[in-house]
Amino acid sequence: MTARPIVEWSHVWIPMPDGIRLSARIWLPEDAARDPVPAVLEYIPYRKRDATVGRDFLMHPYFAARGYASVRIDARGSGDSEGVMTDEYTRQELEDGYHAIQWLAAQPWCTGRAGMLGGSWGGFNSLQVAALRPPALKAIITVVSTDDRYADDMHYMGGCLMNDMMSWGQQFFAQTGRPPDPEVVGPAWREMWMQRLGAMEPAIATWLHHQRRDEFWKHGSVCEDYGAIACPVYAVGGWVDGYSNAVFRMLRGLKVPRKGLVGPWGHGRPHFALPGPQIGYLQEALRWWDHWLKDRDTGIMDEPMLRVWMQDSVPPVTRLDIRPGRWVAEPSWPSPHIETKRLAINARGLTDTAQPEQALTIRSPNWVGTGGGEWCPYGLGGVGEELPMDQRGDDVGSLVFDGAVLTAPEEILGAPIVELDLASSHPRAQVAARLSDVRPDGTVTRVTYTVLNLTHRDSHEQPSPIVPGRRMRVRLQLNEIAHVFPQGHRIRLAISTCYWPIVWSAPDPAVLTIWTGASTLGLPVRPPRPEDAALKPFASVETAPKAKIAMVRPDRIERTITTDAATGETEYAIMRDDGAALIEATGTVMETIKTLRYAVHADDPLASRASADVTFKFSRGDWRPTIHARSALTGDDTHFTLHTDLDAHDGATKVFAKSWTQRIKRDLV
Repeated sequence: MTARPIVEWSHVWIPMPDGIRLSARIWLPEDAARDPVPAVLEYIPYRKRDATVGRDFLMHPYFAARGYASVRIDARGSGDSEGVMTDEYTRQELEDGYHAIQWLAAQPWCTGRAGMLGGSWGGFNSLQVAALRPPALKAIITVVSTDDRYADDMHYMGGCLMNDMMSWGQQFFAQTGRPPDPEVVGPAWREMWMQRLGAMEPAIATWLHHQRRDEFWKHGSVCEDYGAIACPVYAVGGWVDGYSNAVFRMLRGLKVPRKGLVGPWGHGRPHFALPGPQIGYLQEALRWWDHWLKDRDTGIMDEPMLRVWMQDSVPPVTRLDIRPGRWVAEPSWPSPHIETKRLAINARGLTDTAQPEQALTIRSPNWVGTGGGEWCPYGLGGVGEELPMDQRGDDVGSLVFDGAVLTAPEEILGAPIVELDLASSHPRAQVAARLSDVRPDGTVTRVTYTVLNLTHRDSHEQPSPIVPGRRMRVRLQLNEIAHVFPQGHRIRLAISTCYWPIVWSAPDPAVLTIWTGASTLGLPVRPPRPEDAALKPFASVETAPKAKIAMVRPDRIERTITTDAATGETEYAIMRDDGAALIEATGTVMETIKTLRYAVHADDPLASRASADVTFKFSRGDWRPTIHARSALTGDDTHFTLHTDLDAHDGATKVFAKSWTQRIKRDLV
């Protein structure tokens, strides 16, 4: 395809019905006024003028040169857009997205047809705006996102409180206080900044007030009504990302034309995310847009519905540039080619047949889970250590069940299912299950896992206390995965009563009794298929030219885990400094620094604590705003206590400061 000359409009106001204006950056062909083009929209709160310049310039000009108006909008109350932002995915945000699409479609340079795409936040709201059915929206691409804001996001997992709520919650809170750029909005920037700062409330506290699946979380969870989405959906995920499960649920639940793609990647887009291999994602997206927005036969809908990276076994490593494996595909999901292999969980290991029942007990030290890595790795490769460690450390504090040495490779694709007959000594308890690959040298690589708050065993909407000592049957669906267990390896299932720091400790020091012989593991076995070898390879990575960004200070990320032998406390700390980046086109230097600390006592779950410290800095001439936010979370038997501090400076002058101390009742969490 011959590239069309393009023009960039760095700032365009898009009016909303209530008079608020959203700031957009638009790339489009120079001749679009004479030869109109469809629009594709990315709509997020991450500052198009500086924070996302690097990735925006790789993608949007690429689409524009191939016959699209590629649009990047700052959400209300973020970047250079007017108004305030109070939470994620509010009704106002989604309605704004609806109206922005209709405004774009009505422009003389647009054909009246639009698509929407995005990764993470932009993937979330692509689904949610699609459910509002703007008439001009004809297709979406959603990347590393979720259809379920309660059960499969960074707030709660299996009804357990996630520590990523602290990490992301504090970052989101701080970023809502970032000011607009005076070179765009003029002298009003200071008034707009003060308006944003004055409206800020700690997001973590908001989310902690909703510890069960209530209407707060149902809003924006498109799984509540897949039928609301009427346009085609392409869902993309990565195996080490926190959101890959949603791809499979959407393929199963949506009724519109749909495709799914899951690669080896972390939390990023397939043309730059790690671990590799990366693919020509922009070409794949273009095939999707050309099919649905230009009625061109690109063949994309003639290909299998689902394509995934079948991962080869690797040693336990905390960072990885390339994940060995191969592409495999399924014509539909659920797949007719996958069968459940059911193994009995016996006292002496995993076998094909159940042995006589035996009751085993476990109360894990509260540090079990420190080998789990980050819940949602960003794929930083050589910069940071985010992936799970050797699982032998966590296995020490778990019940471990090994299968026999494999005499042939075993390949799985889907969600392993663990069913346990168990009882708890206390009314509040957790259980975690990990499926691992045991190598002949004894090292152990985690394959997939899940956690469950046992008070949520029957419902996330109506949890109930456990009756101590009562035997019950619980079902654990582990995260979807594709993995090859090689010949000579063993399959291992590990069960623990905690999984910290991915999830916060349950308040009671519960002992679980598990009846082996009655409990089972179901593996989604997918035999190799000859059709996989005939799959058309993805194109190699192409992008538009990179934006000119100079690193004034290099980025770095550090992860440390320390145990104080005298106190019994283990601290898990992450320091992420994104460095200082100079956006050469504007002369703006941008800095982001985040420090996270999670501490737990081996025997006392009420000693758990977490803190998050986030700083955003901007500098250009005498414009030097800084936002610094700090939060600390603790819990006793009945309540969580969250303390938050916010400071904002304009150069050396403090212009805003506020503190909050909030005590929030525990709701069986």
